[in-house]
Parts: sequence; structure tokens; C-alpha cells
Amino acid sequence: MTKTEKVEFTNMCMIYDNDKVVVIDRQKKDWLGVTFPGGHVEIGESFTDAVIREVKEETGLNIKSPQLCGIKDWYENECRYVVLFYKTNKFSGNLQSSNEGKVWWEEIDNLTNLNLSLDMKDMIRVFNEDDLSEFFYYQKDGKWLHDLK
Repeated sequence: MTKTEKVEFTNMCMIYDNDKVVVIDRQKKDWLGVTFPGGHVEIGESFTDAVIREVKEETGLNIKSPQLCGIKDWYENECRYVVLFYKTNKFSGNLQSSNEGKVWWEEIDNLTNLNLSLDMKDMIRVFNEDDLSEFFYYQKDGKWLHDLK
């Protein structure tokens, strides 16, 4: 059995200020709905630099000291997909929407009332609960399921 696999890395960042977080109403057809900003890690780019760049591109904010707080992962089409979850309350700049979607500050307690992206409600738990670190998708009997670990 081989010990290596093809991997695609992406990131997502919860930017918070007291009881509010930055959200984006993503317009990409493959993953619609309200989520946290983020995107792909470029070849040769550090994970931290990638999340800082993606947040800037999607929100106009300059974040500092993003802290890795969990992952989301799954295996599909002979590739492992890994989303690195970060959070930070250190930022500067002015919030501005991009072609990725509209961005705004939202009350943390109101997130579940929004049209969230697929499984975002459970992903928020990984961002917020210290005893969780992984959102893992898997297939069983032809259906996609997930576990929080």
C-alpha cells in the first residue's frame, strides 16, 4: 500500500470581533451560501500566507496571526481534499465585497438563521469548540456522511 496521495489544500478563516464574525455570501455554483472567507493554497505558498492572501482578496481586510483551529477533509476522485480552519481577531482595513460574494459583519448568535453553505452549521462547531478539531466527510452505502472529531 502506498503512503502518499494526491492532496488539494484550501483554507477558511473566522475573523471575529467580540460577538460578530465576517461572513461571505459565496456566489460560486459549486458551494453557494453564507460561509467564512477563504480559498486555495497556491503551489509553494505557506498555509498562513495563503489564508492571509485569500482573506484580503475576498474581504479587503488584512489579518494577522491567524491560528489554526481545525480541519475539514475528505477523499474523492483519487484526491484528499483538506480545508485548514483558521481564526483571528487581529485585522485592519475596510471590509469590502468582491466578485466572490457580498461580505459583512454578522452576529455569531444569528449565523444559524442565515442561508449557510452546506454543513456550515457543523463546521462552525469545529471553529468554536475546543474539543473538536476535524470535520471528516466519508461515503457509506453511496451517501456522503460526516463526523466531527
